[in-house]
Amino acid sequence: MAVTGTAVAVAISLPSSAGADDTPGGRAAAGVGAAGTAGSTGTAGSTGASGTTGQQGTDGTQGGDAQAQGAAPAPATVAPVPAEGEKGVGSDPLTDDELARAEALALTPPGAAAQQNVEGGRGPQHLGTDLADPLPGDRTRRAEVRFYDYGRDELITRTVDLSTGKVEKSGSQRGVQPSAHPEELREALELILASPLGKGVKEDYEDATGKKLTTTAQLWFNGDVYRPYREANVPAQLTRCGEHRCVRLVTKVLNGAWIDTRNLIVDLSARTVTRVG
Repeated sequence: MAVTGTAVAVAISLPSSAGADDTPGGRAAAGVGAAGTAGSTGTAGSTGASGTTGQQGTDGTQGGDAQAQGAAPAPATVAPVPAEGEKGVGSDPLTDDELARAEALALTPPGAAAQQNVEGGRGPQHLGTDLADPLPGDRTRRAEVRFYDYGRDELITRTVDLSTGKVEKSGSQRGVQPSAHPEELREALELILASPLGKGVKEDYEDATGKKLTTTAQLWFNGDVYRPYREANVPAQLTRCGEHRCVRLVTKVLNGAWIDTRNLIVDLSARTVTRVG
């Protein structure tokens, strides 16, 4: 265990759903690991049950013992994913083509180029795209696309008709902070590692692995929006979180020890890192 003033690396026996086959990234990486673990656990459980409760065989041996001495069962196979069409039907999830089309259509209105993404580049930060609720008696497929403009700290929501290509509705809100996108979490980790407060994270990584931490790809990470109204003591530097887009991360060495970064809050709007607690 390595302890610094900024972060704590804790070498623990990881939960079955994390650490077995980590990949760098946010929610998607965590989901793959959990699903894979659940599948292997189910297989082991059914085999064990079969060996314990075997039936009496014709030769006087237990059925379970006979099975244990026989050939191993054939490995499971995964059915191929059916081909996805360009367009979905009814309430089907949006296809990859529809997702790309919806995002492109939502960026069409004038002024999009003047907005900023999480890295300060041109265009708003894409947060997510969902199938919009259908209008009564209308089977047209629509998509609701959400962006965040870091230039104005505004959440932008646009509804597009996927058949006509028309943006039917557009609105913006301030002080509304939906869940963070993996690209935002990665940028937050970049800011931590570039900050003086990231020194402890690098030291803990080196203590745990014997290697230098030089890139976010060396860490598994996840996190979400920091909501100051849930906190007892909020530092002055973070009082604008909620108006600004702020996030908190959890991190760990790939297939290894956890590194506690929960006390480091990143204000993505101001591009600052603050320690809490």
